[in-house]
Amino acid sequence: MFKSKSKSFWLIAVLMLVLSMFLVACGGDDGAEAPADDPTGEETNDEGGDGDIPEKPESLSMWVNDEESQIDAYEEITARFEEEYDIAVELIPYSMLDQIDGMGLDGPSGQGPDLFFQPHDRMGDVHLQGLAAELEFTEEQEARLAEYNEEAVTSFSFEGIQYGIPAVTETYALFYNTDLVPEAPETMDELMDIARDLTDGDTYGFLMNALDFYFVYPFLTGPGGYVFEQDADGIYNPEDIGLNNERAVEGATTIQTWFEEELIPQGIDMDIMTGLFMDGQVGMVVDGPWAIPDYVGALGDSVQITTLPEENGEVLSSFAGNKGWLVNYYTDNQYWATELALFITNEESSTTYYEVAGELPAHTAVEIEDELMDAIFEQTEYAEPMPNIPEMSQVWEPIADALTFITQGDDPQEVLDEAVEIIEEEIDMMGQ
Repeated sequence: MFKSKSKSFWLIAVLMLVLSMFLVACGGDDGAEAPADDPTGEETNDEGGDGDIPEKPESLSMWVNDEESQIDAYEEITARFEEEYDIAVELIPYSMLDQIDGMGLDGPSGQGPDLFFQPHDRMGDVHLQGLAAELEFTEEQEARLAEYNEEAVTSFSFEGIQYGIPAVTETYALFYNTDLVPEAPETMDELMDIARDLTDGDTYGFLMNALDFYFVYPFLTGPGGYVFEQDADGIYNPEDIGLNNERAVEGATTIQTWFEEELIPQGIDMDIMTGLFMDGQVGMVVDGPWAIPDYVGALGDSVQITTLPEENGEVLSSFAGNKGWLVNYYTDNQYWATELALFITNEESSTTYYEVAGELPAHTAVEIEDELMDAIFEQTEYAEPMPNIPEMSQVWEPIADALTFITQGDDPQEVLDEAVEIIEEEIDMMGQ
């Protein structure tokens, strides 16, 4: 009697267990059909792809360049991020120029931030030291990134690897005094005509620092010269230098005529140029947004800015310097750090940053209401980032020396040939 009762009990127990497992499995299927939405608008699952969103961290940290206006801007911006994503953001003031050294120490030990801030031309050092994570974007993130200045985005890649998201960009343009130049020149021929017509005694039609390759770049390369050749992916080839090709020599010859015709006097530098323009003695100068307050203070509404003139039907490409956000290689929060970087550089955030910190955004949808800054912003659309490979460091001095000889009347082809030879030798020594 006892045995019969025991067998019945265990039979019922097994049946109940099987039934309960069946019910749980059914319940699991219902849950899989409607996973909880993530604040990004994407669903969380374990299938990979765009829906594979990691769990949120409680907080993220950023090394912010230690300038008060920049810190103020990011305090306002990250407050919105915290409200929208429910992730705390810690802002740590840290000089941008010291951050690479700091990351080299703090990154491997786990003490570094989730995001750090760098100029684009230091990507070579960042890559070689392994400090930044290779960014992997979801399709939705890629769609957002497509709204940024394409050249600025590419400037934060190295050897085809995307390391950063651009925040701001900076370049220069053509300033002119409407008391002397009522309408800005649209082409290089028009600029030269104005320069010749206005230059007389202590008055000059056009001045620039013609010994600084940073500013001379568009005029030297406008006809078709280049620093390093780039492939379709934007990767530079330091063995292919185009600063002494036929078209670069054409640009150098134009620069030489400025001095041969005494349109620009020997010994001109930025300080002299700035002083003469502020005194109303110069019609046009090449300068950057940093000069706007001084020029407006001296000349008022007579100061206007336009893009550089056209050469062969295209606006001359100025050099651009970009700054942006990189994800710490050692962080455990790569996805959410990337989300934070995209958020603090999106259209709304970039507008705030421009209004508070005064730097031009890399996001192209931002509207700049200031007429003078808007002209600089327009020029950024034609600007080319300074090459971000280490070999670029060997270019500046030889080309500066070459420009000195060219402005003094030496043969442009011979001078540029010698400069490129020196650059190539210096680059070869880097590899030893």
